[in-house]
Order: sequence, then structure tokens, then C-alpha cells
Amino acid sequence: MSSHPGERTLVFGGSGFLGSHVVAEIGPEGVVAGREEGIHAGSRRAGFRKVDALVPEEIGRALDSVQPARVILCTALSSLADAEAYPGLARALNAEFPCQVAKACARIHARLVHVSSDLVFGGRDPRPEGFREDDPPAPISEYGRSKAEGEVAVLDAYPDALVVRLPILYGDSFGRGRGASDSLLAAIERGERPMLFTDEWRTPLDVANAARVLVELAGTDASGILHVAGPDRVCRYELGLLVLRSRGMGEDAARAAIRPGTRAEAGVEDERPSDTSLDSGRARSLLLTPLLSIREALR
Repeated sequence: MSSHPGERTLVFGGSGFLGSHVVAEIGPEGVVAGREEGIHAGSRRAGFRKVDALVPEEIGRALDSVQPARVILCTALSSLADAEAYPGLARALNAEFPCQVAKACARIHARLVHVSSDLVFGGRDPRPEGFREDDPPAPISEYGRSKAEGEVAVLDAYPDALVVRLPILYGDSFGRGRGASDSLLAAIERGERPMLFTDEWRTPLDVANAARVLVELAGTDASGILHVAGPDRVCRYELGLLVLRSRGMGEDAARAAIRPGTRAEAGVEDERPSDTSLDSGRARSLLLTPLLSIREALR
């Protein structure tokens, strides 16, 4: 990351699945802001500021206290089921909170990188290479709608901010069973045989790779919207097979461990889009960090 000694990077949501990797990537100049301090010593955090995302006054106080040069915003209500059940909370955390952070960053001229999602799409099919940054959002879930609203709110409040749309993430969750791979492995360990969709297409990215990219982008002046995703377009079932093979399972054992199914069979066809693949061509032209394929990341 391009920075000067003593400059701080404040990470909202720094104890989460993605945020913990971001903090670890930043090292001693990172500061976690959130309800929880963190989950592993390897993050080498320099500090912690307790912030309740539902209390707007605490946001400004945290930024005034830390005086960060950069802010990376990973906080979100990211569960699709929770967002459907609690739409008001989804809007508060995914739209209103990012807007308040953007206003506070603009006030102190701190660099802001805000994490959004490929699930702002879904209401229409992507072009063959995936959705581009200038394709209009068309979310079909409460989560996607709240994230799309948050994007607009952030850029309206702080046009110099960067909104990074990420895909589904997989990789090490430090034993917490989070993300597309660890949640699958945890379910199998519990004796379950999870259903994975053959009709839901994504462009997955390793969580550590995503964190490195976010930290690199925080050191640039890129603004607007940027798509950052892996180069592979796969269905959830295929991703599951790749994860299990990377853990030493043979083909037959991997196929026995998970069930192929459709969104309609699971009763979630209305909330889960069929294809939210992202075109990351612009990101690849800007980044020094490579966007890893699934096989590269899992080997």
C-alpha cells in the first residue's frame, strides 16, 4: 500500500470476514472501527474504536479521533435472508450508514473506499463478458436494493470516493465458517449434505486477494464505481466442487458430499439472481495486484 509513516487507515467492519483480511493486509497502521475488536492476532492492529453503526454521532467521533488518511468501509448486513427479514436494518447498515461515513470522510478529506456487491444486479442478464460499471443496477433482493441505494448515497455525499463492487468471496475465515468455502466445509463437517445451485452464476474471488486489492485501491485516487472479481464464471455447485477437490477430495467423494440443485427447488428464485457475473477489465488495467483464478487461489 502506498502510504506515509504514521498515516492511519480506518476499517469499518474490520472484524468481519473481509474486514479482518483488510486489517491484516494493512498491518500496524490499521485501526478497526466496529462493535468488535477483532478475531486473530495476525492482523497486527494498531488500534480499535468502538462504533455502533446505528448511532450516527459515533461515526464522526471515530474519524475525528483517529484522523485517518484512508477509510475502507466493509460494514454491511450481508445475509440475504436477514435483509429480507429486516429490510429497515438492511437500509440502515447498507445505505444510511455508508452515507454518514462518506459525509464524515468528505469533511476531513479522508480517502474512502466503500465495498458494494455484485448483487446490485440480477433483474436482467449480463452481457457475455459480465456486467460493466456503467450497466444500470437492477437488484431483485432487499440486500441488493439496499446496497444499490448505498452506492448512490456514498457518491452523492463524496464524489471522490471509490465504490468497489465485489462478487461472492471464498477463502480463510479464521475458523468461523464464513464465506463460500468455509461455510461449505463447516456444513459438511456437521454431517450435512448442502445443496449448491447449478443455476446461479458468479465470478468468485478469494477474500485475501480482495483485501489486497482494496488496500491497493485505497492508495490511489480512483473514484466512481469499480468492478473487482475473479476471472472465472462458475455456478455455485462448480465452485463447491473446486473447493472440495482443493482439500484433497476425489471427484466421486466431492460429488457425494454436496447436492446439485436449483434456486426454484430451494424456493429462493425470487431473491437470488441467476447471473451477476462482473466484468473486471477496468480493474485489471488499474491494479498491480492480480485477480486470481479459483484454481490459483485454492492451490
